[in-house]
Amino acid sequence: MNIVFDFGAVLLTWQPVALVQRHFPHLTPTAQAAHDLARAMFHHEDWAGFDRGTHELDDVVASMSSRLSLPGDALQEFLKPIGERLLPIEETVTLLQQLRERRDSAGDVKLYYLSNMPAPYARVLEERHEFVSWFDGGIFSGDVKLAKPQREIYELLASRHALAPAQTVFIDDLQANVDAAREVGWQAIHCTQTKALAAQLQPLLPQAR
Repeated sequence: MNIVFDFGAVLLTWQPVALVQRHFPHLTPTAQAAHDLARAMFHHEDWAGFDRGTHELDDVVASMSSRLSLPGDALQEFLKPIGERLLPIEETVTLLQQLRERRDSAGDVKLYYLSNMPAPYARVLEERHEFVSWFDGGIFSGDVKLAKPQREIYELLASRHALAPAQTVFIDDLQANVDAAREVGWQAIHCTQTKALAAQLQPLLPQAR
């Protein structure tokens, strides 16, 4: 069985509203203002292109600064270290550790990742978090100029590692990404509460011998 993890909001915290509230408190006096600013920053082609690896950070900062009338230096200070602010989610890292031990002992699972992650952040994660090395392989979107939910990024992971669709389970926090995985024949879990993930995954695992 192949188990494919997303990173943001599954293995690592991703709380864009809280991030903009902390960094731009003068622009986010209300919860609605914080949601609006986070959406304007992260639900736009500026950020999507950075995720895909087709936009460089400096270009994203320049475009976002012009579009949102924000100082470029403040945006650079905010965006550049986001990779360092993505913190491990304890319960899912523990689950990953248990699956790693099962792989190493029983050999009936393999572990992969498929994450929309700008390349600069991906390098930080590889350096800072040991669990990245536990996987048998994976793809960060910024390295391949593709991003979920594009069908091609799922197919690329499958072709690189000879993943049989019926034997592959994908875990992601976004419904669109889950739907795309199912369209290529994978099983998928929509992870909305990380504390519930182990119970969601259990019925899909191979029966212990």
